[in-house]
Amino acid sequence: MTEQTNPTLLPTSIKGVFQRIWVVIVGIVAVAVFFLWPVLSNSPVDYADIENHFKYGSIGSEPINGIPYWIWKVLPELFPDKLPGQGYNSLGFIKEADKDLPVGFSQRRVFIDRVGLNCAVCHTGTLRNTPNSEHQVMTTMPANVLNLQGYIKFLSAVGVDERFTANRMLPEIEKISGGLNPIEKLLYRFIAIPQTRDALINQAYRLKFVEEQPDWGPGRVDTFNPYKAIQFHFPMDKLREDELIGTSDFPSIWNQKPREGLQLHWDGNNTSVDERNKSAALGTGVTPTTIDLPRIQRVADWLWELPPPKYPYEVNETLAVTGKPLFESNCASCHAFGGTDIGKVVPIQEIGTDPHRLDSFTYETISNQNTLYAGYPWRFKSFRKTNGYANMPLDGVWLRGPYLHNGSVPTLRDLLEKPENRPQEFYRGYDVIDREKVGFVSDVAEENGKNYFKFDTKLDGNSNSGHLYGVDLSPEEKDAIVEYMKKL
Repeated sequence: MTEQTNPTLLPTSIKGVFQRIWVVIVGIVAVAVFFLWPVLSNSPVDYADIENHFKYGSIGSEPINGIPYWIWKVLPELFPDKLPGQGYNSLGFIKEADKDLPVGFSQRRVFIDRVGLNCAVCHTGTLRNTPNSEHQVMTTMPANVLNLQGYIKFLSAVGVDERFTANRMLPEIEKISGGLNPIEKLLYRFIAIPQTRDALINQAYRLKFVEEQPDWGPGRVDTFNPYKAIQFHFPMDKLREDELIGTSDFPSIWNQKPREGLQLHWDGNNTSVDERNKSAALGTGVTPTTIDLPRIQRVADWLWELPPPKYPYEVNETLAVTGKPLFESNCASCHAFGGTDIGKVVPIQEIGTDPHRLDSFTYETISNQNTLYAGYPWRFKSFRKTNGYANMPLDGVWLRGPYLHNGSVPTLRDLLEKPENRPQEFYRGYDVIDREKVGFVSDVAEENGKNYFKFDTKLDGNSNSGHLYGVDLSPEEKDAIVEYMKKL
């Protein structure tokens, strides 16, 4: 029988050795925990205020598709030649003075701090009363100044640039960060920088079709073709030409409760607000394994009954009174809550608007879309192919210009004209409100050195045809309807 040693009977000198060894071990563990715990943790930056959470809170896009924080910060410094102007602001990202990241960017530590996108990137815009006014940040409206295609092209361009190396990046990162700790330096040099470059090169290859599309311009996105390339691995060079352009405007997202059960998305391909939300989250870089359901639900709960912003300027009440019955007889059945055709799809042959967005969402896309989140209780089951575009509620319509699904008509007053009398070219991205016609001022090409995007309705996906309702009213009746719609 083996004799067991009682540590309390060991000589004092030996006990001292054990104690010193134990102290060293504890010290090593403490140092390791100090350095490795923040490295190994998965913790998003949270915000108590719900509007700040919407603008800057994580929804789960960072773990797989996020960009390491210091790489993201240093890209405009290293590659200014790849941007249209100075910094990310030149792409229309909105920077608030007291915040580190632009609106729509979130931060989460996954081994190292990473930057991802959230809902606000596509659903926050700016507004000015006059050219000399300050920009007002308006959450949940369409992102009217965001050039998302420009951001995609920027990331694609820097990924293949020979300057994207640890030797070039780390000195710049050290300069703006104040110094990384030794573990972070190793992670950036041997993992973060080379892996980020590889990921950007891969993304650029899959999204190379974007380079062939007509420019989206600010406030617009091709919703489903990037899904085909990134999520479903479609061979984009082999798809039919008529499905490769799906550019449409960002929508507003306030007041979601009465929208449940309506046909959602521009083509009415889903009736579930929850599925629509989870589908949109995928577009920010969320994956089925990284989606942050509690934080997405917090945003969804806020949006459920959030009222649209009220028109903040003077309304000609006499004219609006005249316009109300005209709106009710010409527009309400399709565009007012409770209308007989609200949220229903109008066949493309009747509505007559640009067909590209409708054609881009194919039966093959649906078969793949409905497999997303497979294995989870929230697996998609409501996506359908339709034959037209859905009638949208017009709450807060004053802040949702330009109009039609592809943003091809700058103002509500222009929409009441026949297509040949609507502007054939106009400028997007200018955020001064048009109080007379309702929308944004669209005839400003340049202001203080900033060039605005010329929208050409003759290009594929940009047609301003169709939606001929109300075009035969008198000019006075059209003015009255527009005045009333300011109050919606």
